[in-house]
Amino acid sequence: MGGMSGEHLERKTKSADPRRRVDAATEPETRELPKQAWTLLFELMHAHMRNFPALAAEFDLSPVQAHVLRQLGEAPLAMSTLAGYLSCDASNVTGLVDRLEARGLVARKSSEQDRRVKMLVLTEAGAALRERLLERLAEPPELIASLGDEDLRALRDIMRRALKSQ
Repeated sequence: MGGMSGEHLERKTKSADPRRRVDAATEPETRELPKQAWTLLFELMHAHMRNFPALAAEFDLSPVQAHVLRQLGEAPLAMSTLAGYLSCDASNVTGLVDRLEARGLVARKSSEQDRRVKMLVLTEAGAALRERLLERLAEPPELIASLGDEDLRALRDIMRRALKSQ
């Protein structure tokens, strides 16, 4: 019987890739780690987003209006593209933009390529409000701000890697 003994084969298999070695007692927990991490991240974001309506109200905006200002940047944005970002029908965007336009925060312009396409641009007042809104949105909640530097760097680096893989 010139084969390998079961014990020798087991040692050889386990030592082939030490990163893949999983203790039998922790294997189920290890398989659950991605799900646990994702669930906790989702719960954290959900808890933070519950505060979003109050934050938008600080700027006399509805949550959806605040989201629109957040989406608009330096470049003009087609209203149809905005509807896609908001996951709604273009007709819903019209009323939303009407209210922002009445406040002097956005302006509609015809696309240079297709005059039928309406582009949204921030006005000077809209850009200033957007800047203040983004600064406020960037303020971390206390539970994040209270983490130590090492944990914050690790969390930041993990989130960067996750976003790059998208």
